[in-house]
Parts: sequence; C-alpha cells; structure tokens
Amino acid sequence: MKARRFFSIVSLIVASLGLTACGHDEAKLAEANLQPLSVEVTAVEQITQAKPIEVRGVVHPVREAAVSSRAMGPVVKLNVRAGSTVAHGQVLLEIQPEASAGQLGQARGALAQAEAALALAERNYRRFEALHADNAASALERDMAEMQYEQALGAVEQAQGAVSMASSVAEESAVRAPFASRVVETLAEVGDLAAPGRPLVRVESLEGQQIWLNVRESDIGRVSGGGQVEVRLDARPDLGAIAGEIREVEPSADPATHTFTVKVSLGQIDVPSGFSGKATINGDEIIRLVVPIGAVHRRGGLELVIVRAADGSARTRAVTTGSAIGDGRVEVLSGLDSGEFVVVDAAGPVADGTPLELQQ
Repeated sequence: MKARRFFSIVSLIVASLGLTACGHDEAKLAEANLQPLSVEVTAVEQITQAKPIEVRGVVHPVREAAVSSRAMGPVVKLNVRAGSTVAHGQVLLEIQPEASAGQLGQARGALAQAEAALALAERNYRRFEALHADNAASALERDMAEMQYEQALGAVEQAQGAVSMASSVAEESAVRAPFASRVVETLAEVGDLAAPGRPLVRVESLEGQQIWLNVRESDIGRVSGGGQVEVRLDARPDLGAIAGEIREVEPSADPATHTFTVKVSLGQIDVPSGFSGKATINGDEIIRLVVPIGAVHRRGGLELVIVRAADGSARTRAVTTGSAIGDGRVEVLSGLDSGEFVVVDAAGPVADGTPLELQQ
C-alpha cells in the first residue's frame, strides 16, 4: 500500500515538472510571435450589387449548311476533308458531268427548234396581216396566224427556261462552298452516287461563333437584344471572360425544358462548335460584403483572414467566400461584419495577439 502511494506521488511530481516545462516553452514561443508586424489594412466593404444568375449554353456557328447538288451522277473527285478551310465558291467535290451536259444539249436543241418555228410563224402572221389589209384574206385566217405566232413565242420562252435550268444544273457538277467556311464533315466518297437533295458536305461559317444560352422563363425578362453578357468557355479557361453581345432572343420557350434560347455573339473568337460554356446575367440587387482577394489565405481547406482587433492586435478568423467581384475583390458570405478591418498584405496567417502596426 505504501509502495503504491509512493509511485503515485512520484508520478504527480513528474507530471507537474512536465507541465511547467511545456508552459515555459509556450511562453517563449508566444514572446517570439508577438513581435510587432507592419501591415496594410482595409475595411470590410458593404456594396449593393445585382446578384449574378448563371446560365449555360453551347457554341454554334453563325451559319451552317449541308451542301448538296441538283446534278445526278457518281462523285469523281473529292477535294476536301473534315477540318479543311475553304473560300467562298471553292470547289468541294466534282460529279461526273456527262449526264447534266447531255440534258443541257437537249435543252439547247429544243430552243433552236422553237426559235426556227417562231421565225416561220412570225413571217406567216405578217403575210396574213398584209393580205387581210388588202381584203385578200379573212379575219379568221389572220387570227389563226396570230395565234400560231403567239404560241411560237411561248415555246421559245419555255425552251429558254429549260436551257437556263439545264445550264444551272450542269454548273453544279462542280459543288462549291456557299460561303467562307470550315468543312465539318464529308458525307460522300469517290464513286458514291450524288442525287438531288442528298447532302454531300457539311460546312460551318468562319464569320465567328455564337453561344446559344438556355435561359429560364422566370429570368427571360432580364435579357434583351443588344445587351452585354460575360461568357466563359469550359474548355478554354485561358480566354477568360468574353464580352458577348445578345443578338437574338427567341420569342417562344421550349415546352419540355421551359427555357428560352438566347443567341450571344462571341465576336471573332475561333473555337469549335459544340463547346459548352456559361454566362452571367444580372438578377435582383442584394447587399454583399467584399474584401480584397489578397486578404484571404487558404490553409488545409480553410479560408482565413487576419482581422485587426480594436486593441490593434491580430485575430485569425475563418471565413466563407463566394464569387469574385471582378475588380480584385471577393464576396464574403460569413465570418466578417461590415466595418471590420482586415490585413491585405500579410504572407499568411499570424499568431493571435500579434501587434499590428499600420504602414504610413
């Protein structure tokens, strides 16, 4: 029993010595950390600003087309592939021209026959008109000659139209780009049969891209044609915030998603269609607390700021931040009050109680 009491007393003495030593080291550390620190501070500012509403969309070309031809025949030459850049009028592919050339020849032959018939009908009509004036031909004979002449005129006009159409079709044996564009997809190969209405090449314009945003019906009243929005592309963060101009607001909503399509120009930025992105539009005005981004330190998943207390000493405080304001400041959702002062130029959090001296 006496031995147990002895060991208990010894343990208490050792523990007391350990605590005394530990307290002494902490006091030294506190003295070292409490050296005055020269800093710059700024007040936590309260601002009134429109709440940003995020909307998403997909990049589309300004113009796109599935190019086809009215000429019929096998494809004999393919001049482009997906990714090719072509100028307006550049030949994309060629269709065997014999069939369309034959149709053009037939139409020209029919026109020549119609013109010959017209010349004969006109001479006949003039003859009967003169005979009728001399009472050598009846009015019926003159009227019949006039009718034949007018029929011949109509036949010539019809034949001219056929030649024009056949000539146009023959020209489409060489399929050309309808505008300066990028080839997205080739839908035919050499040897495939081209037929009227069959898409052969799909192209997109090089005039710039648009992002088609899906805006909820509750927010559509906040956007209007000619307005400006900031756009960010998910796959191209290096482009930063793109100033986009609202070009078109579709007047009807999608009945399935209850969203309106808003088309926003991306200017001359060249990115592939299909890229996803987001934009922000202004919502209702709200009160926000903001501090400089440099005042927030991130350590171990925490967001920390150094607050200058009323006695001029430092207090490290955990905060929750929101979105960046865009002028080097960030919104603070919790942890600070308006009018408090935070340090903006510290390398990181400092020990609580450290005296803070304001830079002159």
